[in-house]
Amino acid sequence: MGEIVSIWIKRAHGGPMDRVGEAEMTAGRGLRGNADQGGWRQVTIIDEGAWAEAQLELGVEVDPSVRRANILLRGIDLEESRGKTLRLGDCRIRILGETRPCHQMDHAYNGLRNVLRAPWRAGAFGEIVQGGTIRVGDDAEWSDMNDER
Repeated sequence: MGEIVSIWIKRAHGGPMDRVGEAEMTAGRGLRGNADQGGWRQVTIIDEGAWAEAQLELGVEVDPSVRRANILLRGIDLEESRGKTLRLGDCRIRILGETRPCHQMDHAYNGLRNVLRAPWRAGAFGEIVQGGTIRVGDDAEWSDMNDER
């Protein structure tokens, strides 16, 4: 079992990432107030362990908010998660694919984009299939969609 470590809302494309203690997830849309709504990338997620590996390779600590993901998880390996369902609190996200690092990563820290190119290190994206409120500290685990917790 894992947990939610951090949550960020991106008010505008290319804009700042606001750290929040909780966020409302809307099925089929995304995080309320986030610039990305609908489509394939309703929410983006990174793994704290993979982020730590990237920092070790860089040789410097970098705030994970520069990755521009919405959620940082501890204890959940995102590698090869395409097609799986992730439960965050009472919400569920269907993982649709691996997030690729973009040019903004090197603007945040020189060399970051390159170290994030390792498989699944830049995180995953998905669609929200069951909405609700998520909070920092909520449980995170792989789930069967029929699991009624």
